[in-house]
Amino acid sequence: MGRPTKENSLTKQDVIAAAIACLDQDGESALGVNRVARELNIKPPAIYKHLEGNTGLQRAVALTVWRQYLTECQQQTDGITDSQELFRVSACATRTFARSHPARYRVMMHYQMRPTDPEEAEVMQDALKFFQTSLHLQGLNHDALIDVMRMVNAAIYGFIMREQAELMTIDRSTDESYEVMLDALLVAIAHIKQISL
Repeated sequence: MGRPTKENSLTKQDVIAAAIACLDQDGESALGVNRVARELNIKPPAIYKHLEGNTGLQRAVALTVWRQYLTECQQQTDGITDSQELFRVSACATRTFARSHPARYRVMMHYQMRPTDPEEAEVMQDALKFFQTSLHLQGLNHDALIDVMRMVNAAIYGFIMREQAELMTIDRSTDESYEVMLDALLVAIAHIKQISL
C-alpha cells in the first residue's frame, strides 16, 4: 500500500487490506492500529471509525484470512469426488497456504472464533462444511465429527508450526513425513467412522 489515502474516503476494506499488507511485510507484530495508519498515511483515529482498535483489527484480518484460505482450498478441490484424494489435496492446500502466507496462517489459526458472534459463526460453519465435505463425514454424529476435526487440525497445524519454526532437523524429507502423517490420519478417520456410524 504505502500511498496517501484520504481519510474521508477510507473504507473498512482499505483498512483490512493495509493490515494484511503490514502482516505480510513484518509479521504479526505489525498487526496494530498505529502501524496500519502509517501504511495508509493517516492518523490512527481514522481507523477507529471502521474497526474497534487493535482487537477489532485483528478480528477483521483473521476472518478475512479465513475466507481467503477457504476460497483457495475450495478452488483447489473443486471437482474432486474421491474422499482420500480430496483429503490429501485439502491437506496439501493448507500446507501450501501456510508456506505462502506464514503470518496470515498463524493469525488465522491463533484467533479464537466465537460461535455466539454471527459473523464468526458463519465462517466457522463454512470451515466445518468444507471439512465435512473434504472427508465425506456428513453421516458422523456430532461428537465424532468434533473428534475427527480436532485430531486432523491438531496434526496438520502442529506439523506446519514445527516446520515453520525449523524444528524438524532430522535428516528426512518433511514432504515424505507429511504424507505418512496423512496416511495415518486416513486410517484413524476410517476407524472413527466405523465405530460411530
